[in-house]
Amino acid sequence: MSGHTNEFEQAMYKVQAAQKMVGASTSSMDDAYLERATTSVEEARTQLEKVKSNATDLDEVFLQEQEQLLSHVEEQLREAKQ
Repeated sequence: MSGHTNEFEQAMYKVQAAQKMVGASTSSMDDAYLERATTSVEEARTQLEKVKSNATDLDEVFLQEQEQLLSHVEEQLREAKQ
């Protein structure tokens, strides 16, 4: 069970890190920051997909929240890169 919880915490932390990276990169519009933000978002997406494969019905609310947050961040990053 603790491994399960650990993966969920990692997903949450990676989504939070992606939010911060995208926020910093979009305010500076620095190419290097945008690239790091892209990597951070990709890592968060990978972790979230991993967690989804191990999820139960009880995890649905958490997953929906993280998915919504990450989708918003991905959209911000796409807009910044245009």
